[in-house]
Amino acid sequence: MRKLLAAGLILLSLTASLASQRRTENVLLVTLDGLRWQDVFHGADNRMMNAEHGGVKDLLATRKRFTRSDKKASREVLMPFLWQVMAKQGQLFGDPDSNAKAHICNSQKFSYPGYSELICGVVDETIASNNKFYNRNVNVLEFLNSLPAYKDRVATFSGWDVHEYIVNKPRSGIFCEVAWQPITVTTSERRKRELQRMLDHLPRYWENFSWDALTFARAKEYLEVKKPRVLYVAFGETDEWAHARRYDLYLQMMQRNDAMVRELWQWLQQDPQYKGKTSLVLTVDHGRGRTQRNWTDHSAKVDGAEEIWMAVLGPDTQALGVREDVTATQAMIASTVAALLGEDFQKIVPNAAPPLPGVVR
Repeated sequence: MRKLLAAGLILLSLTASLASQRRTENVLLVTLDGLRWQDVFHGADNRMMNAEHGGVKDLLATRKRFTRSDKKASREVLMPFLWQVMAKQGQLFGDPDSNAKAHICNSQKFSYPGYSELICGVVDETIASNNKFYNRNVNVLEFLNSLPAYKDRVATFSGWDVHEYIVNKPRSGIFCEVAWQPITVTTSERRKRELQRMLDHLPRYWENFSWDALTFARAKEYLEVKKPRVLYVAFGETDEWAHARRYDLYLQMMQRNDAMVRELWQWLQQDPQYKGKTSLVLTVDHGRGRTQRNWTDHSAKVDGAEEIWMAVLGPDTQALGVREDVTATQAMIASTVAALLGEDFQKIVPNAAPPLPGVVR
């Protein structure tokens, strides 16, 4: 009995010690809609560098901008922050060349089921469309917002108007602005007028989706003013340009999204609340087809659309670079976000997938 008691006390002491060593107090979650692992790990795909399969308008300019002599240089020119910072200081999952596949668990292979799986940690096969209905599943953002330490300090920004249904804005109570909704939080009234004027003057190329530049701008304003502890930013132009078979614009937005993430991260590292105390999780909602014909598509019928990737960077994540010999799933993201903050999402959603292996020290 004494030995059991001693062992229990040691375990409690170790747990308390590990908790005290955890440095992450904030999490930035970013998703890049439908960005293929092939382009992330291999760089621009020459099979789509043409008008027929890629819809490339200026082939010479696109090749000059995005094509390099080898795989490593090609991928780095597309996503310099991912490869120069996250890959060196954090961890990347989903590179088949390293026997480290990452995949979704739902059978649908499109956005609503993917985003739901990502933030809820479970698969709900009743979600079989992108229609606007409130998600019945509890998500990790909602879970964190229910805790005193995070109450009203959780926010979501998305270019896609369905996201407020995916996070179930009325029930979860988290701050959420999407698509063409009015801009409400800025560093000044003048800045609000400027951003709102820009939003009003831009063409509504997609009726239910706005430009990533606007999503980025309003998210950064909110970050500076409200200082949330958990911020989710969902970019989506990569998916829109892929569906339009514009590989040149898809690559451009891939590069620009990487720059937006870099800018957010750099801002976090100069603010006392966030510097050295923030973790970044970067991932996607689904993959795309593998061929030059179907790279534009994703659905239950498209082979390869289940293949995804993810990256994590932060003070509690060991710098292991591209992970080898490990399998990751989309459903692991929800518990990973919670675990980075020292919280247990599976406590309220027992069937949620566990955190990504080896991400939290």
